[in-house]
Amino acid sequence: MSAQAHRFYHLGCAKLTRSNLSRINESKPYQLYETLSSKLLTQCQRQTKGHRFKFNSPLYSLDASTIDLCLSVLPWANFRSTKGAIKSHVGLNHDGYLPEFVAISDGRCADITAGRKLDFPKGSITAMDRDYVDYTWFNQLNDKGIYFVTRLKRNARYRVIKRHDARRNSGVTSDQTIEFTGTQVAKAFPSRLRRIGYRDSLTGKHYVFLTNQFKLSATTIAAIYKERWQIELFFKWIKQNLKIKSFIGTSKNAVLTQIWIAMCVYLILAFIKLHSKLSISLQQIVRLLQMNLFEKRGLITLLRGDPPDRGYINPNQLILV
Repeated sequence: MSAQAHRFYHLGCAKLTRSNLSRINESKPYQLYETLSSKLLTQCQRQTKGHRFKFNSPLYSLDASTIDLCLSVLPWANFRSTKGAIKSHVGLNHDGYLPEFVAISDGRCADITAGRKLDFPKGSITAMDRDYVDYTWFNQLNDKGIYFVTRLKRNARYRVIKRHDARRNSGVTSDQTIEFTGTQVAKAFPSRLRRIGYRDSLTGKHYVFLTNQFKLSATTIAAIYKERWQIELFFKWIKQNLKIKSFIGTSKNAVLTQIWIAMCVYLILAFIKLHSKLSISLQQIVRLLQMNLFEKRGLITLLRGDPPDRGYINPNQLILV
């Protein structure tokens, strides 16, 4: 910003310092940016065209990411005796890879505690890791007509009710209908579930999936869980590109403001990508905007890589007399 100070007058900007920005983040309520992100999400959803799978059910990935904070500077973010942190809980819609459900909690909040509060649409499929295994919650999802795909815990006690044909050449080692035999688990989830064994041909690692979805093929269930990796990439991209590892301001409001602004920026970038319909990554969009932030250029021409329009130049100006 300091290097571009000569452009402030034409842009209508004032001089900006770190202390001014910190004071703004401290005073403006973070709910303003939380509401703005909701409005931006609605605009993005109008541009999406579906996920990469053939089935029509909405697909979500559910996960949480811990953001480390300095406890001595931000004592309100108490996580451990010598460490501060907050958590970002996200339900990522694979239709456009949009963070449709976002919640910010303190670092000690369990993933499943935030997961129970999310209201997924009926008929949707949600992929999650074992941190979200709660059979009472799974039973509630099942009653609402919501499907889940997760990994079976190693100590789970069950009996096989029916064995289905498994295409071993596709990596599927088993496909079974089971019911739990443990007293508490059977009471929490009395219905039958589907257990799928799958071996990854690239890594050789064996996975055991648990789902209440019986119509899709076993390979599709395995692919759905593999697609859950997109939410890991989302958290990684946000942290690396939108500066939520270091914060300007020490109050809780300032930290939440910066996180919600990062979500807003991500949604703006996602809208640009969806609306332009160009095969360009978010990373490329960020780099182009960073290098051309103060240039008077059309956004679409910039993303297409078209040369800048310099306007009409009088050829006589090139003649030296």
